Amino acid sequence: MSAAATRRLTTAQALVRFLAAQYTERDGVRHRLIAGTWGIFGHGNVAGLGQALVEYADLMPYHQGRNEQAMVHAAVGHARQLNRLSAQAVTTSIGPGATNLVTGAALATINRLPVLLLPGDYFASHAADPLLQQLEHPVEADVSVNDTLRPVSRYFDRVARPEALVASALQAMRVLTDPAETGAVTLALPQDVQAEAYDWPEEFFADRVWRVRRPAPDPVELTEAARAIRAAGRPLIVAGGGVHHSEAEDALKALVDATGIPVAATQAGKGALRHDHPADLGGIGHTGTAVSDDLARTADLVIGVGTRYTDFTTASGTLFQHPGVRFLNLNITAFDAHKLAARTLVCDARTGLTALTGALSGHRVDASYEAEYRAGKARWDETVEAAYRADDDSAVPTQTQVLGALDAVVGDQDVVINAAGSLPGDLHKLWRARSPRQYHLEYGYSCMGYEIPAALGVQQAAPGRSVWALVGDGTYLMNPTEIVTAVQENLPVKLILVQNHGYASIGGLSESVGAERFGTDYRHRAADGTFTGAPLPVDLAANAASLGMDVLRAKTVRELREALVAARAATRPTCVHVETATAATPPAAAWWDVPVAEVSAREAATGARAEYERAVADRRRHL
Repeated sequence: MSAAATRRLTTAQALVRFLAAQYTERDGVRHRLIAGTWGIFGHGNVAGLGQALVEYADLMPYHQGRNEQAMVHAAVGHARQLNRLSAQAVTTSIGPGATNLVTGAALATINRLPVLLLPGDYFASHAADPLLQQLEHPVEADVSVNDTLRPVSRYFDRVARPEALVASALQAMRVLTDPAETGAVTLALPQDVQAEAYDWPEEFFADRVWRVRRPAPDPVELTEAARAIRAAGRPLIVAGGGVHHSEAEDALKALVDATGIPVAATQAGKGALRHDHPADLGGIGHTGTAVSDDLARTADLVIGVGTRYTDFTTASGTLFQHPGVRFLNLNITAFDAHKLAARTLVCDARTGLTALTGALSGHRVDASYEAEYRAGKARWDETVEAAYRADDDSAVPTQTQVLGALDAVVGDQDVVINAAGSLPGDLHKLWRARSPRQYHLEYGYSCMGYEIPAALGVQQAAPGRSVWALVGDGTYLMNPTEIVTAVQENLPVKLILVQNHGYASIGGLSESVGAERFGTDYRHRAADGTFTGAPLPVDLAANAASLGMDVLRAKTVRELREALVAARAATRPTCVHVETATAATPPAAAWWDVPVAEVSAREAATGARAEYERAVADRRRHL
């Protein structure tokens, strides 16, 4: 190759230029693949990627993070909002900066969401050895702390030579854009290699378009799927996150309108149909609605669309109880399509649903079945209204009344984000999703601390929308750091901080399994070591204000409504702080397997064990 066809750059400079030239395309619409880079700099990346990001600041937007895990969460929120067609990169130093990526990487891979991780690494030449923060392994000299990212990455490489970047970078982009393989991608970058110069082929920096496939169903599989649906008397669709990733909501609606088959949604799939569609039954599984779970117990054909069938969705294998129940799974990933010994349609969700609608022309479920599930939906709607209703505006609101107040304020295009605690259960059962991206629950990893940074990523991806992060006090204390970044970048996210003085969700679970709420309350400890029961003198609203947020304190239902209206209109990062009253919420309509101590001297545990043995007896292996 002639000298004119090469460009001499450092490895880090070449990587930044390469990333800036990558695009995705689906249905004729092009997106920038790597929309920006989050970074916290240290001695493993400051002289390499740090210098390169300065060199090419006009090509690659940079976002300053405060916590490495939070940066990954922000990137994941961005990718989910844009249906996996655009991603962000995250760079860290070696040592704790790199290992802090692991939780975020696990979350991304579990949820099938793309993020590019670029941690610094040791000297490939071992010229300086051992480095500050370097792990020394006595028998594997090529091991570093970045190897902790291997099991949580869909692709991993340590770029030990500049020229190795060419093949590795292309593989990384392939995985990021593959709808069946995507997740966290890690390119570990030895710091001496980052700064080393190389003569790069000009073709490496040319614009490159990665077309996101929409594979069609196999004709034989499609025929068999249609035959199975026509033969079913009580079919039920379980809509998962793959419906959203494929932008298949309209295709799902067309199928349902034509056939009358009802739809229940996983946490990731909620919003696949609008809440007021006659066939939308809400959430399914342990956190699902009573109407969904009742129908699931009697369904003779369960049609999974883009779902992983997590433990919550299947109620630990106890939900689908019809003696002859069978499964039909439409999924772009064969690994997921084959779960529960299902008949499979391995294809893109939108393409597959459209083909299935055509194959089912003229078919509709029995009118009595439609009448049954519509009546159940009406009853559940009354349950939601009762949970949302607040008859006394001067009272301290309950958590479900907080959701009711928010429901009255948000617009159809607002985004509501949550991940952990007691809120996911209430949201899955009660939230009335009005658009495909309004409901944003990270429940694959259910990671405390996801909500605030994810809100930043969503706000970057959807700058015109109001983005709400709902967090309890336990979750807030896990990871509030990116509030500073929201202020720095003037991202007008809205934070609803629900103060209930402890881990409410796990406290309830602890009580149900005989652990007696041990270690779940935030209570003051007296000098003698006993707990007094008094709440800790902690002011989280003041903490949020100290990090730069505008804070609105709401003590009553009326004040909460006023604060939410003001927050939605705000142009700066704004927090609504509300302390909630304890009140009963609609109970779980399905079981969840949390093993209970088989023997114990405590009555609470022995009683919980008896209930556990009764419930576990209903578990089925679907073969």
